[in-house]
Amino acid sequence: RVSFMNNQKPQKPTLSGQRFKTRKRDEKERFDPTQFQDCIIQGLTETGTDLEAVAKFLDASGAKLDYRRYAETLFDILVAGGMLAPGGTLADDMTRTNVCVFAAQEDLETMQAFAQVFNKLIRRYKYLEKGFEDEVKKLLLFLKGFSESERNKLAMLTGILLANGTLNASILNSLYNENLVKEGVSAAFAVKLFKSWINEKDINAVAVSLRKVNMDNRLMELFPANKQSVEHFSKYFTEAGLKELSEYVRNQQSIGARKELQKELQEQMSRGDPFKDIILYVKEEMKKNNISEQTVVAIIWSSVMSTVEWNKKEELVAEQAIKHLKQYSPLLAAFTTQGQSELTLLLKIQEYCYDNIHFMKAFQKIVVLFYKAEVLSEEPILKWYKDAHLAKGKSVFLEQMKKFVEWLKNAEEGNQQLSPYVE
Repeated sequence: RVSFMNNQKPQKPTLSGQRFKTRKRDEKERFDPTQFQDCIIQGLTETGTDLEAVAKFLDASGAKLDYRRYAETLFDILVAGGMLAPGGTLADDMTRTNVCVFAAQEDLETMQAFAQVFNKLIRRYKYLEKGFEDEVKKLLLFLKGFSESERNKLAMLTGILLANGTLNASILNSLYNENLVKEGVSAAFAVKLFKSWINEKDINAVAVSLRKVNMDNRLMELFPANKQSVEHFSKYFTEAGLKELSEYVRNQQSIGARKELQKELQEQMSRGDPFKDIILYVKEEMKKNNISEQTVVAIIWSSVMSTVEWNKKEELVAEQAIKHLKQYSPLLAAFTTQGQSELTLLLKIQEYCYDNIHFMKAFQKIVVLFYKAEVLSEEPILKWYKDAHLAKGKSVFLEQMKKFVEWLKNAEEGNQQLSPYVE
């Protein structure tokens, strides 16, 4: 019995050890991409630079080779000619092919042809979508490891694939990498990318894609913090021939500034800040963000009207509105120094009274109040009445204003009869 036990003891570790080794060796072979790379490169070498033949070869190979497991290797080869080491360099001891994006001609037509290869491959093997997206994110992080020409080709290809929907705009997050931004690589790459993207679609389609992934307000982050201004962005991209992108970013910035202004205004009003402080703040914002007086008066009107819970009874709402607007008329008067601003305000009042049914009968009363408070003057009111009004509720509002407008005309002509409108 003793000798039997002695025989048993050394066998246990040997057996389990052998089994473990075998399993590990099998696993290593199974995940080794070298063989896969050799098959792909050999096939590409045989097809040559005929991209139609390349697409057919890739289509057929998917049935025999494990694309799902080796997606990264497959895309590395198609873009760079071989497997990429960390940082974006091609390993010296690896076989490589010249049938790839980086070895192709640096022009839009060639990149469009390569885009077709990727489109066909991903349409045929839908499961490669995620792998391809991850690949492009990785390639963008490796940009410093590529030559300028390779970067240009990758940028053109990415722009085309963004335009045709093969890629999602979220991949652009990789361009916000601190080192790429600091060294100017991100901005230079973005120029080529947006040129090919806009060339395939237009700025509106680009804007929609960016908005979907909340990137419409992040484009200035392509520059270091000390250069993140609309002026710098606009100059850089306009000089690079992308005026439409510059204007888009300028407009986005302006929308953001206007929203911020409205939010702050409403907070100041609800706190009951003095008008002189509010006026000073608004004027500074106008100057800083290049916001026109017409835009500001519309923002103030909408802010003033949103600070109140309006009465639901039509007969009481006019009285409530007059009381409320009388209080805020000095604020509105500060931003109606031009005829065009007064007209903008008139149109906003018309729109508001039309959209809020209880205000339909209050229009004339509001206009008269603002006339008495010197927010509105004769000329813009007469212009509004004659031909500058909106179609919304036109007949109702013109009828309401008829007598007041007649009185204004008489007053203008010097007939100083007493008026029920002016105290």
